[in-house]
Amino acid sequence: MMLDNQRLDSSETRPLVAILMCTYNGAAFLREQLQSIIDQSYTNWFLVVSDDGSTDNTLQLLNEYSDLLRDRLIIRNGPRQGFAENFMSLVSDPGLNAEYFAFADQDDVWHANKLMHSLEALRRQSTPEKPAIYCGRCRLINAEGEYVGLSPLFSRKPSFSNALVQSLAGANTMLLNAKARHLLMRLPQDALVIAHDWLTYLLVTAYGGIVIYDAQPTLDYRQHSANVIGANTNVLARAKRLGLLLKGRFRNWSQANLSILDALRPPLSQQDAQALRWFKQSHGAKGFKALMTLHRSGVYRQTRLGQCSLLLAAFLGKI
Repeated sequence: MMLDNQRLDSSETRPLVAILMCTYNGAAFLREQLQSIIDQSYTNWFLVVSDDGSTDNTLQLLNEYSDLLRDRLIIRNGPRQGFAENFMSLVSDPGLNAEYFAFADQDDVWHANKLMHSLEALRRQSTPEKPAIYCGRCRLINAEGEYVGLSPLFSRKPSFSNALVQSLAGANTMLLNAKARHLLMRLPQDALVIAHDWLTYLLVTAYGGIVIYDAQPTLDYRQHSANVIGANTNVLARAKRLGLLLKGRFRNWSQANLSILDALRPPLSQQDAQALRWFKQSHGAKGFKALMTLHRSGVYRQTRLGQCSLLLAAFLGKI
């Protein structure tokens, strides 16, 4: 177990990373996740855990690790308004200062190089002056920790046009620089946040930032009965998501994101402003009119199946 600070190389100091974790009745898998964070090859980090009212042994476990990590672990009470609001309460807290911010789930297992790999990718491909995020694929494991596959591989370019209709990667894979974190701090107090990973991707692209999508997994994403969302990998899961889309869930989620964009008024490029304008016009339309406005917007999902489901929902007036 290694807790001392090291250096990326002999010429620069190591930036501080704040790891933001939300917990709720996560005792079954929490110990393994905490240990995987402690075992990171990159060690200049501190962990903040916001617990949303757990009634199992979660707090007991956290207090146990608090004795080990001391001031490197901060435990606090969450707002008890759901997982997205809990994460937002962390990322928007001005009292948490760091150069980079990583989201962490309570039931994953981080690979030993997760922080080092994502940090090096961000520092190599971005600058501190622009908002930037690193994200990517996951290895999928079951409740017993057995490998069951990989999350979908996305090959189309990250962009605002993609972010309007899809989250590129899970928050558990994300590392944000301070500029990207600042965008999330600007949300109105009454903003309805549906999914903090999707919103992060949307805002960073809206403000002309950099998104690095990595095909190399750096964590094990645990699939079990208590997952809030879970991976979209098998036929049953995809059919379930299509059903929710056709019932109007996508429309509700999208409207929440659009309301935030309207409140913030990001300095969109001409191309992105046009995409947003046409995409808004597709809302509430149906049939070929909806398909035409959606086509003019240029929005796209990362896979053919995802794009087909979007077009079907548009035709049926569900976006």
